[in-house]
Amino acid sequence: MRKKSGKDCKEQGADILTDKIFPLEQSNKGEGVSEERKQEEILEEEALLQEEGLSGAEESVPERDLEKELANAKAEIGEKKDQMLRLAAEFENYKKRMIRERATAMKYAGESILREILPVVDNLERAVSEGEKEGVDAEKGLAALLEGVQLTLKSLLTTLEKFEVKPVESVGKPFDPNIQEALTMEASDTLPANHVLNEFEKGYQYKDRLLRAAKVIVSAGEQTAS
Repeated sequence: MRKKSGKDCKEQGADILTDKIFPLEQSNKGEGVSEERKQEEILEEEALLQEEGLSGAEESVPERDLEKELANAKAEIGEKKDQMLRLAAEFENYKKRMIRERATAMKYAGESILREILPVVDNLERAVSEGEKEGVDAEKGLAALLEGVQLTLKSLLTTLEKFEVKPVESVGKPFDPNIQEALTMEASDTLPANHVLNEFEKGYQYKDRLLRAAKVIVSAGEQTAS
């Protein structure tokens, strides 16, 4: 039997090492290809699912008639515009009517007051007519005239009160510069100082506003002996 040389031993060892390494490399290569294929299949399945979901969503959206919707929108805008124009015209007419009514009210604002004063004029005319009658005793004529004037004054005060015009009571009350105007001061034994002694011209109040201040004579108190 031939004894193996060192060269033969080396070649035999290299063959054994090759047989062990190459199958391992081929096995690893096969496993890598298998993993890549699995990943590609997973990606393909996901892409397919996404496409199916999108197609289903597209199928669920109903088709829209854009031209019809545009026509309806234009018609609605036209109706709203007509309504706005009508409202604007009505408001303009209302404003003009209010201006006319206000001008008329301002022009004839005193009509109702004057209508109420006319009976006062009638009473005065009758009183003067009674005083001017011929063949009537002068004293009787004067009495009739006085009675007519008194009735006329009463009628006039009633008319003023109807329009919330009332006289300001001053005599015997403390002097108030807000509603009274002092003409002079006189000594008085009956009234204390700074009280209204006499009234020269009566004051009047309209509602809660002073229409005219009363012109009065104010008491200076008791006259002291000099």
